[in-house]
Amino acid sequence: MDSKDYYKILGVSKSASPEDIKKAYRKLARKYHPDVNKETGAEERFKEINEAYEVLADPEKRRKYDSPGYQDPFGFGSGSRPGTRGRTTVPPDYADPTGFSDFFETLFGQRTRRTTTSTDSGTGARTSAGRGAETPIAQPGENIEQPVEISLRDAYAGTTRAFTVEVTEPCPVCHGTGFIGTRICATCGGTGTTSRSRKLEVQIPPGVDTGSRVRVAGAGQPGSAGGAAGDLFLLVTLTPDPTFERKGDDLLTDAQIPLTLAILGGEVRVETLGGKRVLLTIPPETQNGQTFRLVGKGMPKRREGGFGNLLVRAQVVLPQRLSPQEKQLFEQLAQLRPTT
Repeated sequence: MDSKDYYKILGVSKSASPEDIKKAYRKLARKYHPDVNKETGAEERFKEINEAYEVLADPEKRRKYDSPGYQDPFGFGSGSRPGTRGRTTVPPDYADPTGFSDFFETLFGQRTRRTTTSTDSGTGARTSAGRGAETPIAQPGENIEQPVEISLRDAYAGTTRAFTVEVTEPCPVCHGTGFIGTRICATCGGTGTTSRSRKLEVQIPPGVDTGSRVRVAGAGQPGSAGGAAGDLFLLVTLTPDPTFERKGDDLLTDAQIPLTLAILGGEVRVETLGGKRVLLTIPPETQNGQTFRLVGKGMPKRREGGFGNLLVRAQVVLPQRLSPQEKQLFEQLAQLRPTT
């Protein structure tokens, strides 16, 4: 009895995901389908591909196949069946040209003889004469990633964006097989899938930042055989703001402070990102570049709630176009506070 490397047959690694296995199967099934490929051996290759997919697409069969000892379950190696003492005679049930190999039957049990067999390329479901259809293997849909740019002010307040996404669905004519009978489906061209546009309006919550991922559950590619749909992920990028700079949950902005106010102290109005103006107390002898903190006036905290802080950096503005009296006062100050 020849052992079979089903992973090698499909051209995938042992760590391949169910989706990778399905993609590999679809590609090979289209290539070697008897209606497409008339080369010698193509039909046998097609049956071999179907058998490999029958095992690797079924979690329980795959687990059993991957278990130690099952790839040569009786230890006889190639060319022998248990109890035959080297004879290669195959019993009639195993000689069924439309069924599975003797290796498969030894691992997973003998099946009834078939006269017709069809394979659903989208789900791995099989139907055959003389018995009901096997339950298709549910496969989840793939996720979709959609980049989106928003302003810092939109990130502060939250916003809504409309999108058009392309989703791939099983072909409604061939039901995902790629074939109608033995002919390639004209609707999907043998791919088993069709595409359509879907419009979505997505709410982007307050507090997102560059690199944030906003998940919209079930808005991705549809699943197959009853599998759950994938998700849509918005990949957020913030555009620069001319007034505010984001630092995590905090915001940084500059406030112009007249020289007299910086020296003597007082109050100055500062605009927040939310549009409100608040009073900031400037202490006497404030230095240029000195930073003050307004608690709770920064960005919304997306996960823990609350707000960050607003950092206000003092930009001391020197007076221009001094009057003679003002110059005289500065000269007196220079005499009182010499620079050297």
